[in-house]
Amino acid sequence: MPATIATVIGARPQFVKAAVLSRAINERDELNEILIHTGQHFDDNMSGVFFRELEIPSPHFNLGISGGTHARMTAEMLIAIESVLMDIKPDLVLTFGDTNSTLAGALAAAKLNIPIAHVEAGLRSFNRTMPEEINRILADHVSSLLFCPTDLAVRNLKNEGVTTGVSLTGDVMFDAVKFARDTAYKGSSIIEDLSLEDTQFGLCTIHRSDATETRKRLQHLLNYVGEHSDGLTIVFPLHPRTGQAMERFGLRVPACMKVVEPVGYFDLQRLLGGAQMVFTDSGGLQKEAYFHRIPCVTLRDETEWVETIDAGWNRLWTNPHLASTRSEIAEYGTGHAATEILSKINTFLLT
Repeated sequence: MPATIATVIGARPQFVKAAVLSRAINERDELNEILIHTGQHFDDNMSGVFFRELEIPSPHFNLGISGGTHARMTAEMLIAIESVLMDIKPDLVLTFGDTNSTLAGALAAAKLNIPIAHVEAGLRSFNRTMPEEINRILADHVSSLLFCPTDLAVRNLKNEGVTTGVSLTGDVMFDAVKFARDTAYKGSSIIEDLSLEDTQFGLCTIHRSDATETRKRLQHLLNYVGEHSDGLTIVFPLHPRTGQAMERFGLRVPACMKVVEPVGYFDLQRLLGGAQMVFTDSGGLQKEAYFHRIPCVTLRDETEWVETIDAGWNRLWTNPHLASTRSEIAEYGTGHAATEILSKINTFLLT
């Protein structure tokens, strides 16, 4: 009988990573996947479009849990995921990244003594005021298999006393971008739809809770982008959380920013490929900008992706200058991280 992997996902970045693994799992007769969607991101722009574009199978379970405080959301997810896991009895639970869905899936599995595999393990911003930092630390410390995208992530885990089950696999986001890049250039019309020209615009995303929880912080970020746009139009796909915060605070974007609805993955890759610069507080977009070799400014005071800064492709908004030289980042792999991850999962399940 095939071994059963229960994959827990709930947020837009996880859909992208899970798609890579799901395609690889479907090619293996010895593995069977059951998808559990918590509902953390639920509308079509933030969820449905990713399932369609990235060829993710429909979730076997959609828990429909979103909104509320971090504690309430995580608690409701924990209860619901536990119920599903008790019913399906998987051989392993697969989690991604650092969201509330990640933490709830890991804790539910740990309480039931089900092995956990964490993709994107070992990342640290060393800022424990970030909910994502707490989520990733706790998920790592209950996981049996920890798949690290970078050497630094491996070292971070070692510094915390975690060495068993740790593997350097490369970055599944690179797998995803390689899958999507050609399709995006051939099939996306977003550049034309927005009346843009390649290299003549920038791209900005803002979505994290610390960026949107106060009027002062959000206003500061928006002003910063406006002041550093270099005369370019800055395309601004508006995350629902950010839109709600702007409405609550009575804020408007600078004149250079072009607000659009959240975009699908292929449209996002096409925008990245055509942009002259990127502003973001997203961890994933920092790397995706690098994969397209587009300079990035991270709208945070720290980043877990320090390789992008060391290689000269990224800088924090608190630093006025990019590095003078740029280099390649070999440790992100060759775009075959999913194969490496599944090989190690298979070996674990057979022993």
